Amino acid sequence: MKQTPSSPAYRVAMTGILSAEAVALSFLESLIPAMPFLPPGAKLGLANIVVMFTAVSFGLPSTLTVIVVKSFFTLIARGVSAFFISLCGGLLSGVVMFALSRIVLRTDDRKDAGENRARFGYIGISAASAVAHNIGQLIAASIAAGTALLSYLPFLILFGLLFGTLTGTVLGAVTPVLRRQTAVFVNKNKNNKNKMKSKVKDQ
Repeated sequence: MKQTPSSPAYRVAMTGILSAEAVALSFLESLIPAMPFLPPGAKLGLANIVVMFTAVSFGLPSTLTVIVVKSFFTLIARGVSAFFISLCGGLLSGVVMFALSRIVLRTDDRKDAGENRARFGYIGISAASAVAHNIGQLIAASIAAGTALLSYLPFLILFGLLFGTLTGTVLGAVTPVLRRQTAVFVNKNKNNKNKMKSKVKDQ
């Protein structure tokens, strides 16, 4: 099978790599002490950098896969309730990310993150998806608690906008690195295939 950015094998492999990176960032964030001024559920969302890159570059199925894998890390680390809340927030956020990336970013912007338009697009999409993530978590927490927790909503929206802007800015800066990672993966695969073909010819 030809290994190209559009091939199923490439997408599966890159989804696995990006899932591992999202889990690693989630673990890193779990080591940061809780900030007393933040409402429950509000956090930096470092893993969303990888999730958003996946939404922009690989589409909705890969995005949802990364979110589910990341949520299973939450299940292992913090239990069923945290898993349910994380999954609900993540799925709503992922759908918003994917939808807005197709509306806000042009095709050439999705390929070239160096343009100013793409960078500002990332910030807007990240802020909106962070708010969606917090709202999804609030809905899930309300279901788990059996009561509406609307008093947290204004704070979750505020911190979602702040942290979403931060992660969107970081994504705009590191996207070229993430794209080089995917290029290295493709080139390495091509080199391995060429070596195998050479061995077969020599035999």
